[in-house]
Amino acid sequence: MAGTLHRDLEEWRALLSPEEYQICRLGGTEPPFTGAYHDCHTPGTYRCRCCGAGLFASTAKFDSGTGWPSFFAPVDDAALATHEDRGHGMRRVEVRCAACAAHLGHVFPDGPPPTGLRFCINSAALRLVPGAPTEG
Repeated sequence: MAGTLHRDLEEWRALLSPEEYQICRLGGTEPPFTGAYHDCHTPGTYRCRCCGAGLFASTAKFDSGTGWPSFFAPVDDAALATHEDRGHGMRRVEVRCAACAAHLGHVFPDGPPPTGLRFCINSAALRLVPGAPTEG
């Protein structure tokens, strides 16, 4: 169920850094090649910065050359919610955390096999838990 963890914006502002708040709650984007995870090769599970839900395994991460962490699949399709985004004069598919509705990034149909998808995600929306990747 999308957005099951509810907090008002002031609660989120108190819990997140200014950059995390701008990206996760207001739909912003970090500049390319600046995020902590764009060139990270540490094994583990990428979790939602806001609620801790498991989103992506390091085994699904690949270098897209875009400057943002990119993944070809989530740990579970139910972990993500997608919505059409017509902002900035473009038509894209926005990706949000299904548990707390945090803005994560966008998904594009130009990724590698086996899915052909590229989940282009902001580092500030993620928290890497090192170790063996887990689901959910």
